[in-house]
Amino acid sequence: MSENVFESMAVGIRDVARAAGVSTATVSRALGKGPVSDALREQVEAAVRATGYRPNLSARRLRSQAAQTIGLIVADIRNPFFTAVSRAVEDAAYRAGMRLILCNTGEDAEREALYLRLMQEERVTGVVFAPTRRTAERLRPEDFPFPLVLIDRTGPPGGHDGVVLDNVAAGAALVDHLVEQGFSRISGLFGSTSSTAEERRDGYLSAMRRHGLAPQVRTVLPDAEPAQGEVARWLAGADRPEALVLSNGLILMGAVRAARAAGLAWPGGIALAGFDNEPWTDLVEPGLTVIEQPVAEIGAQAMDLLFDRLKNPDQPVRKVVLSGRLIARGSTARR
Repeated sequence: MSENVFESMAVGIRDVARAAGVSTATVSRALGKGPVSDALREQVEAAVRATGYRPNLSARRLRSQAAQTIGLIVADIRNPFFTAVSRAVEDAAYRAGMRLILCNTGEDAEREALYLRLMQEERVTGVVFAPTRRTAERLRPEDFPFPLVLIDRTGPPGGHDGVVLDNVAAGAALVDHLVEQGFSRISGLFGSTSSTAEERRDGYLSAMRRHGLAPQVRTVLPDAEPAQGEVARWLAGADRPEALVLSNGLILMGAVRAARAAGLAWPGGIALAGFDNEPWTDLVEPGLTVIEQPVAEIGAQAMDLLFDRLKNPDQPVRKVVLSGRLIARGSTARR
């Protein structure tokens, strides 16, 4: 992603005030048809045109009776986690009488920038966003004319409201469970694009060290096909693990395919533990051990944060951290 990809979204009311040589309060009055002279209003409007500033219409739209639009930008709609979260966000928007624009980025930072610009052009009321790590590190509130609420992934501290899983605790819980079941050569395969995968890896590493075990970590694009290839190479090598921790549902699916292709049953040939309690994880005999995420609550909480931010733009930034639930099944049965 180029360094100036957010340039068109970085213009704020302070930039307009500086260009016009007036205060931000004067800019607000001029744009809001307040009591200013015609000459001063034209001066401010000229500065708006020169800077490319687009006023934040979010609060005004929330107060009006006109239909409002919420943007939802997810990382991979094929991932059942994001499918379920999207449903929860859409349900909340529908109940509030709002429309929804859904965009899928495929974990691509360039597409994220494209869709953020689209949201600006559509003058959306607010955006719920699951960014890649690359984009999340550069998100600043002043870059956008609408509030952002991050889901599943985090940005710089104090930047944007967000709803996330306690990923460090969840990653550690999978290791603790495998150790209790008698496994010691426990390796971890984690996604390479998100803060979520990093946090789950950190939880894995801390638990392995706490148990006095040597960690083995690899990273992969967070999709089934690259995960299958990486696990296949791992299983064919001399350092083949007894158990694998997989950082999302698609990576877990890839690991299942690789184990089957290698003729390995679980847990006898390889123990598998991952994330997201999707229906297929219970149908694959003898069932896969997973961390279940509160997906409906994640979506609902994100919309609550967005509505609160629209009503109170200056309130402190909030981060909601939710807990996952370990569901133990046959893929990690005691050795």
